[in-house]
Amino acid sequence: MELFVWALDSEVKSLHRHNVRLRIIGETSRFNSRLQERIRKAEALTENNTGLTLNIAANYGGRWDIIQGVRHLAEQVQEGLLRPDQIDEEALSQQICMNELAPVDLVIRTGGEHRISNFLLWQIAYAELYFTDVLWPDFDEQDFEGALHAFANRERRFGGTEPGGDNA
Repeated sequence: MELFVWALDSEVKSLHRHNVRLRIIGETSRFNSRLQERIRKAEALTENNTGLTLNIAANYGGRWDIIQGVRHLAEQVQEGLLRPDQIDEEALSQQICMNELAPVDLVIRTGGEHRISNFLLWQIAYAELYFTDVLWPDFDEQDFEGALHAFANRERRFGGTEPGGDNA
């Protein structure tokens, strides 16, 4: 955790100068109070930045994310703000991490692993997956261009049987 505190302290001002919005996604309530406060301050400093958004997943799990979303919906039903018949994919999508961002198009998994490891389970439902044996520290611009080339040559189906997602 000390490394995380150090990174926040040393990098957040640079992110702010470069108009980058920082978001930490995950169960941060389990961190010590010092780290939680650093996260709150870093996110508050950059919350109005309009350039890139840097999402850092810390103590994050896709199942946790979905459960948190379902709990928020259940609370809204309990408070009379939402009817059970109003709960659909869109309603749940609005309750999970990164809900304000565009859907994920491409997931690049480095290091030879061929699994998603409970990461962004809801958000990557229609993403293309690219696996490479290259380790993350060695993944360079050429490797990235290779992943983009592979992605560009795929026929996206978005859950359908026909390119473009149509099931007709």
